Amino acid sequence: MKDAYGVVIVFNADIPSHLKEIEMWYSCFVQQQFLQDAQCLLIAHHKPGSGGDTGSLALSPPLNKLKLVHSNLEEDPEEIRMEFIKYLKSVINSVSESRDREEMSIIT
Repeated sequence: MKDAYGVVIVFNADIPSHLKEIEMWYSCFVQQQFLQDAQCLLIAHHKPGSGGDTGSLALSPPLNKLKLVHSNLEEDPEEIRMEFIKYLKSVINSVSESRDREEMSIIT
């Protein structure tokens, strides 16, 4: 956890108890490490054939502010890949901006 720049939380969206568990993971890995919400990605995985509804996942605050991606690798593996690349770019930009601000504070 120390010095992490981002967190990806993958959970089984078809198991209701996982919604409570991700709150704990969010608290430990995001809030306690003082990461921004943009540095966290939630992936709600649906097993092939589960018939999981990708639109009705009710997340409680503060999880409802996070980027949520539904995945089903059998139906659309490319979508999750593209979303993960977007997330990585966002984390890289955030780290770069943070380092730039730190360097400027040292210079001035």
